[in-house]
Amino acid sequence: MKRVLIAGALSLMCVAGVAGAQDEVLPEDAAKIVAVRQASFAMSAATFGGIKQGLDAGVPLQQLAFASNGLSRWAASMTVAFVPGTGPSAVPSTKAKPEIWTDWTGFQAKAADYQSATARLRDAIAAGDAAAANEAWAATRATCGSCHDAYRS
Repeated sequence: MKRVLIAGALSLMCVAGVAGAQDEVLPEDAAKIVAVRQASFAMSAATFGGIKQGLDAGVPLQQLAFASNGLSRWAASMTVAFVPGTGPSAVPSTKAKPEIWTDWTGFQAKAADYQSATARLRDAIAAGDAAAANEAWAATRATCGSCHDAYRS
């Protein structure tokens, strides 16, 4: 699990480096950024699912602390993966809708909701409160889904 989260963090740093290094994204870089974004979301989903499995199995919550912290950190930096020029017109394989960039304020608001929900999940797990962690997991799932409904095809 640690390797997955470390790989995700490194991937995001690469995205930030490519995006920050130039004003316009080159087509070959756009495809790479989308690949990193998709891999990061896959790791996020695996981490989120692992947390749910741990909660359902009743594992000691301290065993879920690293994963929940990683998920929260991903949520806090997630929008950096949506570099202008990496939408469906540039990279047809992306599942990101153009509305991410045309409604950036709305997208940021949904991302902020997800960030808050993952922080509550992280905090409930850190506090050792299984009931609160399960509630926070459900709230996190809801915020994730609401963003997918609006901004993912």
